[in-house]
Amino acid sequence: MELRHLRYFVAVADAGNLTVAAQRILHTSQPSLSRQIRDLEDEVGTELLTRRARGIDLTPAGRAFLDHARSVLSQVEAAAEAARRAAHPAKPCFTMGFLTGHELTWMPEALRILHDELPNIDVMISSQYSPLLADGLLKGKIDAAFLRRERGVPELAYRVLVKEALMVVLPSNHRLAALKSIGPRDLVGEPFVTVSNTAPVLRAVIDNFLKRSGMKITPAHEADHLSMGMSLIASTGAVGLLPAYAQNFLPPSVTSRPLKGESPTVDLVLGYKRSNESPILKLLLSRLDELVERVSKKMR
Repeated sequence: MELRHLRYFVAVADAGNLTVAAQRILHTSQPSLSRQIRDLEDEVGTELLTRRARGIDLTPAGRAFLDHARSVLSQVEAAAEAARRAAHPAKPCFTMGFLTGHELTWMPEALRILHDELPNIDVMISSQYSPLLADGLLKGKIDAAFLRRERGVPELAYRVLVKEALMVVLPSNHRLAALKSIGPRDLVGEPFVTVSNTAPVLRAVIDNFLKRSGMKITPAHEADHLSMGMSLIASTGAVGLLPAYAQNFLPPSVTSRPLKGESPTVDLVLGYKRSNESPILKLLLSRLDELVERVSKKMR
């Protein structure tokens, strides 16, 4: 008894017709298929099929044999798949997360750092809000993330990449756009756009800066993400504070100016789970200074 006998028998049983099984499923001739089925019945020692004018019926022995034939074929396929996996094991996956907008700057340089390992791994990219990235790190869905230093997650470790200065973002035709730099007093009385709690770390830095400045500035709008903030500023004539990287995404209707004096900053960090033993993560961490230097040169 050979595997092809089992495959032929299952095909005939599924089709319910020798001719249909031969022509549409097995792509062989009907006489050849009939011969294979007779050989199988001789091997088993009993009839498995009853030939009818319009097809076939399984005998009780055929019905019993069919279940075992399917099982054997399934086991053979499982064995073949196991062999294929052993011969060609799946590549390990390394997932990097980026605070939305930062992937344009940091991802190309991170991939250059990992260049020699790329043929051996599958790299996945995730672009999200910082709190969601921290949650992904915590749950093991992300290996390394470029994000803010989220609080209340002791399982995570952070390495500072860059301190991003806050800039004033405002409509290009705003009266304050005529200034080379803008102070907190200049913002008093202006409609103000701040970030929502989708960016709690940045929101805290902005709130603390406004509080320290002693100026009473009440936000008129909250933006969930960068493009929403740009749209609100352009459409309402408002002003806002955003990290310097936002300058890369300003439409013509929106511009930016530095703050007078010492600008507040918000850290961009590389975060990872302390218990993560990924060798790719260790490689990335070992060359972090090189990564920062590469990005710094590109930004000059």
